[in-house]
Amino acid sequence: MVIAPHGLTARAARAAVVAGEVSAEELVGSCLGQVERVDPKVNAMVTVAAERAMTEAAELDRELRRHGPGSMRRAAALDERPLLALPVAVKDLQATAGIRTTLGSAEFADNVPDTDSGIVARVRAAGGIIIGKTNIPERSIGANTVNRLFGATGNPFDPTLTCGGSSGGSAVALATDMAPLATGSDHGGSLRIPASYCGVVGFRATPGVVPFEERAISQTFYSVQGPMARTVDDLALLLSVIAARDVPGIPSDPMAFPLDAAALADLDDVDLGSLRIGVSADLGGVLVSSSVRAEFDRRVAWLFDRAAACVEVDLDLRDTTEVDWRLRADIFATYYHREAEGWDEGFNPNIRASYETAMAAPEAEIAAARVRQMELIRATGSAIAAADVDVIICPGVSVAPFPWRRLYPTEIDGAPVDNYMAWLTLTAAWTVVGHPVVALPAGSDAAGLPFGIQVVGYRYRDRRLLSVARALETAWVGTEFARPRPDLEALAATDVDLGPDSTAGMF
Repeated sequence: MVIAPHGLTARAARAAVVAGEVSAEELVGSCLGQVERVDPKVNAMVTVAAERAMTEAAELDRELRRHGPGSMRRAAALDERPLLALPVAVKDLQATAGIRTTLGSAEFADNVPDTDSGIVARVRAAGGIIIGKTNIPERSIGANTVNRLFGATGNPFDPTLTCGGSSGGSAVALATDMAPLATGSDHGGSLRIPASYCGVVGFRATPGVVPFEERAISQTFYSVQGPMARTVDDLALLLSVIAARDVPGIPSDPMAFPLDAAALADLDDVDLGSLRIGVSADLGGVLVSSSVRAEFDRRVAWLFDRAAACVEVDLDLRDTTEVDWRLRADIFATYYHREAEGWDEGFNPNIRASYETAMAAPEAEIAAARVRQMELIRATGSAIAAADVDVIICPGVSVAPFPWRRLYPTEIDGAPVDNYMAWLTLTAAWTVVGHPVVALPAGSDAAGLPFGIQVVGYRYRDRRLLSVARALETAWVGTEFARPRPDLEALAATDVDLGPDSTAGMF
């Protein structure tokens, strides 16, 4: 079967361009055609840079024709541009020179930056072609991608349901073949939650692996930039680019430690049968629905017969729910104290809740949360060492995708959810303790919706973690746990209002 250019993996698409089998214009045009066909049904791509993208693709084709096969200039160009001709969808939080960047807010509806953010500058320098910006919740805060400016982004498996957030538009663009690569960011799960809900791969690296030059706080595990893709190999390729250090003209990130970024693209072959896999369904008792537990147990049972061992890890991360809430509030006070008085009545209630918590909290509560965070970091490290495992796996999200008109679930199996983060401890816990995490597709649940797991590794061993994740991904190919794909024909027949008017009463 002939695969259309937009359906190719990033690595296959680049190889096809290098070999002259597909032109850059054909590749970019195919992805833009997919945006035109599919996006009206899911509302993932809020700004499309079609003319600019096609111009850049045409210029690249002319360059490749000038420097034919065997040319030293052509070889150098290929070596220097690992993302050569690859269409990339960029989260609308990240500044793009000459392309509108709204932060999902009407306040910035007409904002066209003069310069790229660091992550975008690295993508462009590596030959990537930005085809557009993807939807987010306002200011990128919340695990449901909906805002007053653009409306909601629907799940590609059922547009009445949430795609997760905050990198929801990027996840949907990938799942529906609008682009082979996308950028995202992660506070308490913003890369991992939409990846799990949409059947794609997301990666929260060890903080400091991917430079974040725009950070407001010098040292924190929160606010990391990261890659998203349809396969682990493609994700590693994008990671190797966005992890590069010190783009000329972009201020450095004080958390970016020395690293051979290019080496991240070449993963090791790992035998699943050699792995000791740590297992935790609820990280010691955080909120997880019974249906998610049952689905997770099915994956563990499959791995139990094929890995060297599946070991229950004695983790207790229940306190991370409160610690995350307090630390998040403190961070939001830093981010927003200069502008909070100007928020209108409908401004993102998630941000408002965290900010108001910070304003009402005595300093002693923040101090206690920081002390408890350090205790949890040490306890988690001891538990992993005692279990002697290569990675830990746990569910990706505590509940299946829910209707996007609810900003977040208010209860899980009858247990109340106290705030917009309390249902997300499965992801936020790993932010608190600072471990790298791959969100990996693991088939579908009983309702036919994507089910994902988190594969958690050791700090600073990101390449090893990605290699293990690829081994799991490879083992699941051809099984019921392989990456699910949305039925685009069925999606085309849906008629769900996702526009701004559909959000009336939500904010």
